[in-house]
Amino acid sequence: MLDIKLLRSNPEKIKEALKQRKADAASFGKFAEIDSEWRKLTLEIDELRARRNKASESQAKDGKELREKIKELEEKKRTAEEQLNLILLQIPNIPDSSVPAGKSAEDNVEIRRSGKPPCFTFTPKPHFEIGEKLGILDFERATKVSGSRFVILKGLAAKLERALINLMLDTHTKENGYTEVFPPILVNTKSMQGTGQLPKFEEDLYHCSDDLWLLPTAEVSVTNIHREEILSINDLPLKYCAYTPCFRREAGSYGKDVRGLIRQHQFNKVELVKFTEPEKSFAELEKLTLDAEKILQKLGLHYRVVELCAADLGFASAKTYDLEVWFPSQGRFREISSCSNFEDFQARRALIKFRRDAKAKPEFVHTLNGSGLAVGRTLAAIMENFQKEDGTFEIPEVLNAHL
Repeated sequence: MLDIKLLRSNPEKIKEALKQRKADAASFGKFAEIDSEWRKLTLEIDELRARRNKASESQAKDGKELREKIKELEEKKRTAEEQLNLILLQIPNIPDSSVPAGKSAEDNVEIRRSGKPPCFTFTPKPHFEIGEKLGILDFERATKVSGSRFVILKGLAAKLERALINLMLDTHTKENGYTEVFPPILVNTKSMQGTGQLPKFEEDLYHCSDDLWLLPTAEVSVTNIHREEILSINDLPLKYCAYTPCFRREAGSYGKDVRGLIRQHQFNKVELVKFTEPEKSFAELEKLTLDAEKILQKLGLHYRVVELCAADLGFASAKTYDLEVWFPSQGRFREISSCSNFEDFQARRALIKFRRDAKAKPEFVHTLNGSGLAVGRTLAAIMENFQKEDGTFEIPEVLNAHL
């Protein structure tokens, strides 16, 4: 959520940010209209209260009429406030000034590459063909059990999925300084709103009963660990990592990656989440990105780091780096992690603050997160990059200790 003072004092900055994002400015236009009405009602209520307080006992009738009028205006003001809050939840974050301009994902900027693509003396197969032939990926029976975009991992694939999760968690806790948590997989509406999933992405989410939602990413539950709290600066940066299953409808991806592990309704992911002081958040973003990269380096996978342009940024992000791993069967890089700085956008929604000292006024923290990594996509990348002509594939040595 953006600072309402910024929306009031610098509307042109908001309009320009929405233009850079290729976002609909209708919500902001509605905000200005309702906010003007809210301020008008506030002024009128204050004036009526002042008149009521000055009224003497001989003006009892006038006092009663003033009270009734104030009550009527307060109800209108509450309605305006509810509308303003709903609009604020729908306005995306402002891109940081360092974010490149652009019209689409085609304008994202490559920052660096690591490793080299594998050379084959045969035509490389896609991971789903390799997995089905080896009998370790079963899409057909998963469809029978649950529907499309699900998979049953069998034998070696199931073991490798588990080994990858352990490798990621061990690396982030033992080498990168994160504290491991295993959070709830069902979260409430307030948590979804706190990180920006609601109301924007409701159609992509799985809504259960009892005001609970299935996690689309551990970012939601881990960030909300400190919702409505005031942290001490001595505890910052807070660094958490979490493995969870994740659930997304992939509602907008019909026809895209229909086969394979790239777009599944249920998938495993290890998430990295940070809480930090505002002045340190961009340095922490660089560190977080390097932490996620370390997993790809250990596995010996060819990848690149891409900075997203303003038009391709996620709803809540001020700046994002994508890690993209090479898929030989497609002859291109595919996203395997997004590492983002949300500045105080999520903290304002979730009311997460910190104090610089005991007497200091609380300030909003900056929150960051990134996949470290998407496990299924990592498994798919291993199967493709280390495949052999006989239809099998080599297992990276670093995983042997986790099998």
